Amino acid sequence: MPLSRSISLTRFLIEEQRAHQHINADLRLLIEVVARACKTIAIAVGKGDLGGLLGEAGSGNVQGEAQQKLDVLSNEILLEANAWGGHLAGCASEEMDDPHPIPDVYPKGNYLLLFDPLDGSSNIDVNISVGTIFSVLHCPDGVTQPRAEHYCQPGAMQVAAGYTVYGPSTVLVLTLGHGTHVFTLDRELGSFVLTRRDVQIPAQTREFAINMSNQRHWEEPTQRYIADLLAGKDGPRGKDFNMRWVASMVADVHRILTRGGVFIYPWDRKDASKPGKLRLMYEANPMAFLVEQAGGKATTGRDRILEVMPTALHQRVPVFLGSRDEVDEATRYHRDFDAAK
Repeated sequence: MPLSRSISLTRFLIEEQRAHQHINADLRLLIEVVARACKTIAIAVGKGDLGGLLGEAGSGNVQGEAQQKLDVLSNEILLEANAWGGHLAGCASEEMDDPHPIPDVYPKGNYLLLFDPLDGSSNIDVNISVGTIFSVLHCPDGVTQPRAEHYCQPGAMQVAAGYTVYGPSTVLVLTLGHGTHVFTLDRELGSFVLTRRDVQIPAQTREFAINMSNQRHWEEPTQRYIADLLAGKDGPRGKDFNMRWVASMVADVHRILTRGGVFIYPWDRKDASKPGKLRLMYEANPMAFLVEQAGGKATTGRDRILEVMPTALHQRVPVFLGSRDEVDEATRYHRDFDAAK
């Protein structure tokens, strides 16, 4: 719902703290620190070639992927910003093998932060929207030096989640477990301002987002589902569908939050040893939390993403998320296929 009065992120968080006792001063500080780091990343992304930050960094991450210069910088910005405030017990990044401890010289808090510092970074050099995704968990009681297993909590345990899109405008989308809300960076004021409260994803849609170049590698139920979408009004679905694909999860999901749709990154046989492409802890869980809080759904094609019990910090899963009725339909194709085996 659009807003008629200016409400800053700080004011929003304070009012949420008063209205809902589920957030406290440390969580409020954590969200503000992440937002501040995202503003710094937005400046770096906005400079592009002027900042000398385009191109590969000459290093790889734990996923075996080549890192972009802005991947490395964004990771460093988020780590430094969250090191000293006393609100974190530790943090973990998609770009690092192991969790990052809070230096002993700083006080420690009771939260764990996980993040993908720059999602869609393969699009940086061609000036297409990229973003940051983050997830917040409670640190288990009595744990002072959190290890990987302490982060491996199901997505339903998330305290907060959000993402920032660095596009024509810089947009922060946030949930604290009471709806999904959109903030836009006012570049003149230097602060995020609430622009949409309680976003709701339409239950039905005629749009889907998937990388069609992988079609030959998909399993049979995904093949059937997409074939029926492409058959349009003359097919079993009885209506035409449009395909949209940015290859930047934050951009594709933001479109779905704005006007509906279904985002799909299924398991495929291109690398059959991996159970999916997207990372459960850094991408699937936070996006599923945001989508569910906006009235949508998120599954692996079989099961609710937020109920998946993580077994590793960098675990991958298939992802089907967005408009409720369409995610249900895609999930039905996969469950019916399994039942017929």
